[in-house]
Amino acid sequence: MFDWISDTNLAALIGLVGGVMLGLSARLGRFCTLGAIEDALYAGSSLRMRMWGIAIGVAMIGSHLLIGAGIVQPEEAIYLRLGWNPLASVIGGLLFGYGMALSGNCGFGALARLGGGDLRAFVIVVVMGLSAYVAISGPLAHLRVLVFPETPADPAALPSISVKLEALLGLSTSTIGTAIGAILILIMFTSKELRQAPQTAFWAVVAGLAVVIGWGGTAWIFANGFDPIPVESHTFSAPLGDTMIYLMTSSGSALNFGVGSVAGVLVGAFIGSLFKGHFRWEACEDPRELKRQMGGAAIMGLGAVIAFGCSIGQGLSAFAILYYGAPVTFLAIIAGAAFGLRQLISGFAVAE
Repeated sequence: MFDWISDTNLAALIGLVGGVMLGLSARLGRFCTLGAIEDALYAGSSLRMRMWGIAIGVAMIGSHLLIGAGIVQPEEAIYLRLGWNPLASVIGGLLFGYGMALSGNCGFGALARLGGGDLRAFVIVVVMGLSAYVAISGPLAHLRVLVFPETPADPAALPSISVKLEALLGLSTSTIGTAIGAILILIMFTSKELRQAPQTAFWAVVAGLAVVIGWGGTAWIFANGFDPIPVESHTFSAPLGDTMIYLMTSSGSALNFGVGSVAGVLVGAFIGSLFKGHFRWEACEDPRELKRQMGGAAIMGLGAVIAFGCSIGQGLSAFAILYYGAPVTFLAIIAGAAFGLRQLISGFAVAE
């Protein structure tokens, strides 16, 4: 039994717990990247976008409290180990957002829909995972590194806003990150619509805490375990490919945090869909729709690898530790999605 509880398996278990929380947030709280953008642009509602703001604020406060407690060392966090490439953040974010609009979901959203029985989402998950690995270690890997070179971060100048402000203001990294997170949450609650939707705020907090658990759990294993595991939190691009590889080669490979996270979202979404009575098998009836979704998923996988994270990876996990690229990538994702949605709407209007 103790052989089973290895460092990698423990990391996967932590990923599973956080993934379940995210899956429940998606199905019960309607926590969704593209849905938030669509509501803001076309429904006149900022509720789900503010939900993102709360989740980011909670993740930021929790992660920086862990930093202050010495549990998380910023220099070990996966996003802060490499120098920031602004071009990669912008181009990768735009590609990801555009692909997300075409496919109708991000990787996380597709997992949440798959947990509810949507087989169209299964295609998105598989294609996105394959596309991510094509860019990570496949035919496009050398070209990606050539165009978007990766350099180690300077330990004395980590690419984190809170670390930078510590040097400028003399306050601790923990204090700065906690204060920024608290201010962000307060700004979100200036909306009467949000104040009247406590359930929405609750699930936003759950999503933010899932990210905190990821950072804290993997940091603890890194500091106290024997196997070298990365200090990371949730993201849904490369882990989709990792999960497919594990399913095919589990006898010769190990679990990791990302695989547990993917499984957790599926489990949480399944439970949430059963609770709401929304579980039902669905399939694509229009080949043109399937073609668009597959193309969007392929673009998303490439964009996520270039940007070093997806809407959850950059929009929550990296934002939690105030990585330079997080707000830039998140804004680029929104811009790319807005362009893609506009293109789809205009296309439908012309066709009619």
